[in-house]
Amino acid sequence: MEVEQYLAVILKPILKHNDCLVIEKRSDEMGVLLSVTCHKEDMGVVIGKAGETAKALRHLVRIVGMKSEARASVKINEPDGSIKKKGLKEAVEALES
Repeated sequence: MEVEQYLAVILKPILKHNDCLVIEKRSDEMGVLLSVTCHKEDMGVVIGKAGETAKALRHLVRIVGMKSEARASVKINEPDGSIKKKGLKEAVEALES
């Protein structure tokens, strides 16, 4: 099983909008980078309380990567429309309306 398939098998059952899950794989001489993008409502589930779920996902992916002799890491992307992606002005306007 490929590393990105393994990550998808873990994430899909816990997401509310699992059809919005996108995992992009990039390989270079440093290893494999898996970029995870999901629906903004599912970000809390993916990150978890104090980042514990994200830390566990990264740990498991690293272990699976070691089996195939590749250094694997996970990056969790901010979804479109999140407050962090918007400017401060737009975020304040969204909260006020």
